[in-house]
Amino acid sequence: MNTANLLRLIVLAAIWGGSFLFMRISAPTLGPAVLIEFRVLFAALFLAGVGVVLKKRLDLRAHWKHYFILGFFNSAFPFLLFAFAARTLPASVLAVLNATAPMWGALLGAMWNRQRIGARTALGLVLGTVGVALLVGFDHATTRPGAGIAVAAALVAALSYSVASQYARTATSVEPFANAHGTMWTSALMVLPALPLFPPAGAPTAGIVGAVVALGVLCSGIAYILYFKLIEEVGTTSALTVTFLSPVFGILWGRLFLGEAIGWYTVVGSAVVLVGTAFVTGFVPRFGRAAALTASGK
Repeated sequence: MNTANLLRLIVLAAIWGGSFLFMRISAPTLGPAVLIEFRVLFAALFLAGVGVVLKKRLDLRAHWKHYFILGFFNSAFPFLLFAFAARTLPASVLAVLNATAPMWGALLGAMWNRQRIGARTALGLVLGTVGVALLVGFDHATTRPGAGIAVAAALVAALSYSVASQYARTATSVEPFANAHGTMWTSALMVLPALPLFPPAGAPTAGIVGAVVALGVLCSGIAYILYFKLIEEVGTTSALTVTFLSPVFGILWGRLFLGEAIGWYTVVGSAVVLVGTAFVTGFVPRFGRAAALTASGK
């Protein structure tokens, strides 16, 4: 991974870590449905503009079912659940719970392929569970009314991302940009029925409007472009290291902009979750010449 790709990775982690900050700012006022409807709509419009410039086609007639399935599990459903949880939980907790997605993926993959879970993966799952328990058990925010449901919603959202990954592996191959663009439009359609169920609690301020625009354009539109560029440059496995960096930024942004407390349980719980994720995914960092040889395919 050269310097340019390393910078892309860090910027992407900072952006995706910031998504939990923006949801925490806007969800209590707008509610999850209105917030996510505007998020995916802004993302769709932004990507439509990029598509026109790059002359990228969606080919809706051939892939509309795929866009709906992937859009539901990878955007509409998990976005709604995280926005629901963001009304109660701190951005730091949301970011760490999001990092459990690879663990759910390991369980789903084993069930899907009817394979036994290896010792390394099993250890990672145990560590991940312990880390979440530490974070949830000691964070004062989890004692608020409705916090238990919010934690469950965030974990189900992470599970939904894993379902999307499993589906994508067996689905008809679609160009990555078209996947991002098409799923944002289908997500906008699927979130519409939820709008009457979660009316806004108040009028949005300028800061909330800015947070929603940032969620759509920055955290969904630009972030997808960065992510797919990373996949193109360094491969899927290396690009997924963003999973380990996003919680760090989620905790940092929550502390800097919302004054969220960082207790020992935040540090230890997050570290245990990330170590567990590393075991589950088989992630082994490579440095120096080894990294250069791996990146070049040698």
